[in-house]
Amino acid sequence: MTESVELSPVDLEILRVLQNDARTSNKDLAAAVGIAPSTCLDRVARLRDTGVITGQHAQADPAKLGRPLEAFLFVQVRPHRRQLVDPFVADLLALPEVRAVYHLTGPDDFLAHVATSSATELQRLVLDELTARDEVARVHTNLVFQHWSGGALLPPTPSAP
Repeated sequence: MTESVELSPVDLEILRVLQNDARTSNKDLAAAVGIAPSTCLDRVARLRDTGVITGQHAQADPAKLGRPLEAFLFVQVRPHRRQLVDPFVADLLALPEVRAVYHLTGPDDFLAHVATSSATELQRLVLDELTARDEVARVHTNLVFQHWSGGALLPPTPSAP
């Protein structure tokens, strides 16, 4: 398990601002958190170097890209062994429909978030790419009607004694 990094209130504010808009310029970021631009640049570099900031990305609307049908696929793999898990995850991530894969505890081993062009394409994905595999014992599909994203991820607030 990775150890947490000690963050100052300024670092936390930098994270909050960047998670809400990663395109914020260094000048605007520095002004928003109340520090000099050179100091801000150093703090952001430290957050990257320590692995707190792991990347930046643009969010795309799947429907505008011709993939309006989103679903969660709960997948049970048998046998659930390392030599099958790693290649299975790599194969899933190589599929253009797959947006994210999670390794789970409980009755299902994996959760794959997918976006497809239609119910027919979703069926093809499940039948041809998943259940056709020898190690896949079961796939349970839940359609996504709508989704909301949470706010910036910050460390937990210490509880009062």
